[in-house]
Amino acid sequence: MTMRRRTAMACCSALTLALGATACGGGPVSAGGGKELSGQTLNVAGVWSGAEQKNFQKVLDAFTEKTGAKTQFTSTGDNVSTVVGSKIEGGNAPDVVMVPQVGVLQQFARQKWLKPMSDTAKKSVDANYAPVWKNYGSVDGTLYGLYFKAAHKSTVWYSPEAFEQAGVVPPKSYEEMLKAGQAVSDSGLPAFAVAGEDGWTLTDWFENIYLSQAGPEKYDKLARHEIKWTDPTVVKALTTLGALFSDKKLIAGGQQGALGTDFPGSVEKVFGPKPEAGMVYEGDFVAGIAKDQFGRKIGEDATFFPFPAVAGGTAPVVSGGDAAVVLKDGRNQKAAMAFMEYLATPEAAAVWAEAGGFLSPNKKLDLASYGDDTLRETAKSLIDAGDSVRFDMSDQAPAAFGGTKGVGEWKILQDFLRDASNPAGTAAALEAAAAKAYKS
Repeated sequence: MTMRRRTAMACCSALTLALGATACGGGPVSAGGGKELSGQTLNVAGVWSGAEQKNFQKVLDAFTEKTGAKTQFTSTGDNVSTVVGSKIEGGNAPDVVMVPQVGVLQQFARQKWLKPMSDTAKKSVDANYAPVWKNYGSVDGTLYGLYFKAAHKSTVWYSPEAFEQAGVVPPKSYEEMLKAGQAVSDSGLPAFAVAGEDGWTLTDWFENIYLSQAGPEKYDKLARHEIKWTDPTVVKALTTLGALFSDKKLIAGGQQGALGTDFPGSVEKVFGPKPEAGMVYEGDFVAGIAKDQFGRKIGEDATFFPFPAVAGGTAPVVSGGDAAVVLKDGRNQKAAMAFMEYLATPEAAAVWAEAGGFLSPNKKLDLASYGDDTLRETAKSLIDAGDSVRFDMSDQAPAAFGGTKGVGEWKILQDFLRDASNPAGTAAALEAAAAKAYKS
């Protein structure tokens, strides 16, 4: 998801706090303790740049300090599979790649580019992660990917001032959220800023509603296209979403205004100098823009409530993340496996957690490692969700359906935002696009 990666990750990196992080806690890396890797160089590739790359470099430096191995990081930009494929063809494959999508990890495994994880790393994953993260890192029963960094995409960010003015408190259900939205609108400020110009935000809206309303089993089946997008559960979720999308009073600028608002612009509408809405739904990375671009104090004048449960369902926890994988064609297999074993420890996660702009799915990481209370709360919510966490559905789909601007799910949901009067017709359009993309 090129647009999503660039935007969301840039925002994540804006969460950066103190930069002088040091490693703490955690056990030894069996393959690398005692500077066994001195004189070796580990090549790592990933999408990160800017502040995120600087913070990941701290993790690489901590690995060097522990094992003696030197490290080199290559930023691939958003198109990881193309860059890595060309490097493999050119005989210059990196040792480890940080893969941002489940679909790409599966593609790499099926092209036989990946080496399975070592037994030591597997034991750490079993001990330190909920099984769901192991499942997302596995292909056909073999564990290849270690989820080092996660995003929490079930957070609704709001202005406490707007809520106070409207006389409302953070809602506990989706129905209460719409009522709170009506009260915010009645007090003179539209309820929601919706980033309709960026189609990926609309897929995230749908996924949270669908996961809560239809449940995790149906979510998994739809993600694998084992049920059709014309299934009644999809039509029902679109109907629920359509009630919000079609209410001009609830959406800042109405439907047309939303379609002209990109993701950073939606955050600005709530937390910028001239507020135009009381709430914005998106992931934990909203805090980065609110803090760094608009000077908001996170937890005080910009805070969140969990995306609420829909119609008596369970509150959803949708996530995204970056998984480390070892390439078969990399030149330094020993250092690569030692690095995987290191990344599976809470010690490695603590390095970036202290620097900021990071969430870890590693349940053994001490929450005190996070630099502020809001990050701690978000991380705790992700860990507490355990096996009920579901990976972003569109990130699991073929890019032609779930990750390309102007086509597939992004475009069809933009059309739905423009006119939400025919959920069944939208479901049929989604199914037609999905059938084509999954077949190819």
